[in-house]
Amino acid sequence: MSEKYWTKKKDWIQKIKDGSKKDLPKVVEIKDEKGVKRWGGKTLAIPAPVEVWEIMKKVPKGKLITTNEIRQKIAKKYKAEVGCPLTCGIFSWMAAYAGEQEREEGKKNVTPYWRTLKSGGILNPKYPCGLLKMKKMLEAEGHKVVKKGKNYIVLDFEKKLVRI
Repeated sequence: MSEKYWTKKKDWIQKIKDGSKKDLPKVVEIKDEKGVKRWGGKTLAIPAPVEVWEIMKKVPKGKLITTNEIRQKIAKKYKAEVGCPLTCGIFSWMAAYAGEQEREEGKKNVTPYWRTLKSGGILNPKYPCGLLKMKKMLEAEGHKVVKKGKNYIVLDFEKKLVRI
Protein backbone atom coordinates (compact mmCIF):
# COMPACT_ATOMS: atom_id res chain seq x y z
CA MET A 1 0.00 0.00 0.00
CA SER A 2 1.07 3.53 -0.58
CA GLU A 3 2.64 5.70 2.10
CA LYS A 4 -0.20 8.20 1.68
CA TYR A 5 -2.74 5.62 2.88
CA TRP A 6 -1.06 5.37 6.26
CA THR A 7 -0.42 9.08 6.76
CA LYS A 8 -3.84 10.38 5.74
CA LYS A 9 -5.66 11.93 8.69
CA LYS A 10 -9.31 11.28 9.32
CA ASP A 11 -11.63 14.12 8.44
CA TRP A 12 -13.77 14.20 11.59
CA ILE A 13 -15.96 17.04 10.39
CA GLN A 14 -16.83 15.07 7.27
CA LYS A 15 -17.46 11.94 9.35
CA ILE A 16 -19.96 13.88 11.47
CA LYS A 17 -21.70 15.25 8.40
CA ASP A 18 -21.71 11.86 6.65
CA GLY A 19 -23.03 10.15 9.79
CA SER A 20 -25.95 12.53 9.73
CA LYS A 21 -26.98 11.24 6.30
CA LYS A 22 -27.77 7.82 7.70
CA ASP A 23 -31.18 6.98 9.16
CA LEU A 24 -30.65 9.31 12.09
CA PRO A 25 -32.14 10.93 14.07
CA LYS A 26 -34.79 8.48 15.12
CA VAL A 27 -36.81 7.39 18.10
CA VAL A 28 -37.05 3.72 18.92
CA GLU A 29 -39.49 2.00 21.19
CA ILE A 30 -38.01 -0.37 23.75
CA LYS A 31 -40.38 -3.25 24.21
CA ASP A 32 -38.76 -5.53 26.76
CA GLU A 33 -38.68 -4.68 30.48
CA LYS A 34 -34.96 -5.43 30.77
CA GLY A 35 -34.24 -2.88 28.04
CA VAL A 36 -36.56 -0.30 29.64
CA LYS A 37 -34.73 -0.71 32.93
CA ARG A 38 -31.30 -0.55 31.27
CA TRP A 39 -31.97 2.53 29.14
CA GLY A 40 -34.27 4.36 31.56
CA GLY A 41 -37.43 4.61 29.47
CA LYS A 42 -39.66 3.09 26.84
CA THR A 43 -38.68 5.52 24.08
CA LEU A 44 -35.08 6.22 23.14
CA ALA A 45 -34.01 9.16 20.97
CA ILE A 46 -30.95 8.47 18.86
CA PRO A 47 -29.50 11.72 17.52
CA ALA A 48 -27.59 12.42 14.34
CA PRO A 49 -23.90 13.13 15.02
CA VAL A 50 -24.26 16.73 13.85
CA GLU A 51 -26.88 17.40 16.55
CA VAL A 52 -24.49 16.52 19.37
CA TRP A 53 -21.75 18.54 17.67
CA GLU A 54 -24.02 21.59 17.37
CA ILE A 55 -24.96 21.40 21.06
CA MET A 56 -21.30 21.18 22.09
CA LYS A 57 -20.39 24.15 19.88
CA LYS A 58 -22.86 26.37 21.78
CA VAL A 59 -21.27 26.00 25.23
CA PRO A 60 -19.80 29.43 26.04
CA LYS A 61 -16.56 30.17 27.83
CA GLY A 62 -16.90 29.69 31.59
CA LYS A 63 -19.83 27.28 31.21
CA LEU A 64 -20.02 23.50 31.07
CA ILE A 65 -22.29 20.72 29.85
CA THR A 66 -22.33 17.00 30.54
CA THR A 67 -23.24 14.21 28.20
CA ASN A 68 -26.30 13.67 30.41
CA GLU A 69 -27.53 17.20 29.65
CA ILE A 70 -26.96 16.54 25.95
CA ARG A 71 -29.00 13.35 26.25
CA GLN A 72 -31.81 15.20 28.03
CA LYS A 73 -31.86 17.87 25.33
CA ILE A 74 -32.03 15.22 22.59
CA ALA A 75 -34.82 13.34 24.40
CA LYS A 76 -36.84 16.54 24.86
CA LYS A 77 -36.38 17.54 21.21
CA TYR A 78 -37.80 14.24 20.00
CA LYS A 79 -40.35 13.79 22.82
CA ALA A 80 -38.66 10.60 23.97
CA GLU A 81 -38.15 9.47 27.55
CA VAL A 82 -34.39 9.24 27.20
CA GLY A 83 -31.57 10.19 24.87
CA CYS A 84 -29.31 7.33 23.85
CA PRO A 85 -26.25 7.27 26.14
CA LEU A 86 -24.20 5.19 23.73
CA THR A 87 -24.59 7.33 20.62
CA CYS A 88 -24.41 10.62 22.55
CA GLY A 89 -21.10 9.46 24.03
CA ILE A 90 -19.71 8.34 20.68
CA PHE A 91 -20.86 11.51 18.91
CA SER A 92 -19.38 13.76 21.62
CA TRP A 93 -16.07 11.95 21.12
CA MET A 94 -16.33 12.55 17.36
CA ALA A 95 -17.13 16.23 18.00
CA ALA A 96 -14.02 16.48 20.18
CA TYR A 97 -11.87 15.21 17.33
CA ALA A 98 -13.65 17.61 14.96
CA GLY A 99 -12.72 20.42 17.37
CA GLU A 100 -9.07 19.43 17.23
CA GLN A 101 -9.30 19.24 13.46
CA GLU A 102 -10.70 22.79 13.43
CA ARG A 103 -7.77 23.93 15.57
CA GLU A 104 -5.24 22.24 13.26
CA GLU A 105 -6.89 23.94 10.29
CA GLY A 106 -6.29 27.31 11.99
CA LYS A 107 -9.91 28.14 12.78
CA LYS A 108 -10.43 30.66 15.58
CA ASN A 109 -13.78 29.42 16.91
CA VAL A 110 -13.28 25.71 17.43
CA THR A 111 -15.71 23.30 19.05
CA PRO A 112 -14.98 23.72 22.78
CA TYR A 113 -15.13 20.02 23.55
CA TRP A 114 -13.17 20.41 26.82
CA ARG A 115 -16.35 22.01 28.24
CA THR A 116 -18.28 18.75 27.74
CA LEU A 117 -17.88 16.52 30.78
CA LYS A 118 -18.90 13.03 31.66
CA SER A 119 -21.40 12.38 34.46
CA GLY A 120 -20.25 13.68 37.81
CA GLY A 121 -18.12 16.42 36.27
CA ILE A 122 -15.42 14.02 35.09
CA LEU A 123 -13.08 15.05 32.26
CA ASN A 124 -13.29 12.63 29.34
CA PRO A 125 -9.95 10.80 28.98
CA LYS A 126 -10.86 9.77 25.42
CA TYR A 127 -10.87 13.36 24.15
CA PRO A 128 -7.94 14.14 21.85
CA CYS A 129 -5.79 16.69 23.67
CA GLY A 130 -5.36 14.69 26.87
CA LEU A 131 -6.45 15.23 30.45
CA LEU A 132 -3.69 17.63 31.50
CA LYS A 133 -4.28 19.98 28.58
CA MET A 134 -8.04 19.90 29.17
CA LYS A 135 -7.40 20.64 32.84
CA LYS A 136 -5.32 23.69 31.88
CA MET A 137 -7.94 24.92 29.41
CA LEU A 138 -10.73 24.59 31.98
CA GLU A 139 -8.67 26.28 34.69
CA ALA A 140 -7.92 29.14 32.27
CA GLU A 141 -11.70 29.62 32.03
CA GLY A 142 -12.07 29.83 35.81
CA HIS A 143 -12.92 26.24 36.72
CA LYS A 144 -11.26 24.33 39.56
CA VAL A 145 -10.14 20.87 38.45
CA VAL A 146 -8.92 18.26 40.93
CA LYS A 147 -7.70 14.71 40.64
CA LYS A 148 -9.79 12.09 42.45
CA GLY A 149 -8.37 8.63 42.04
CA LYS A 150 -7.69 8.17 38.35
CA ASN A 151 -10.18 10.85 37.28
CA TYR A 152 -10.00 14.62 36.94
CA ILE A 153 -13.17 16.33 38.15
CA VAL A 154 -14.43 19.90 37.85
CA LEU A 155 -15.45 21.02 41.33
CA ASP A 156 -18.95 22.48 41.64
CA PHE A 157 -19.53 21.82 37.93
CA GLU A 158 -23.29 21.81 38.55
CA LYS A 159 -23.19 25.54 39.26
CA LYS A 160 -21.70 26.23 35.82
CA LEU A 161 -23.91 24.06 33.66
CA VAL A 162 -25.26 25.85 30.62
CA ARG A 163 -28.90 25.77 29.70
CA ILE A 164 -29.06 25.56 25.92
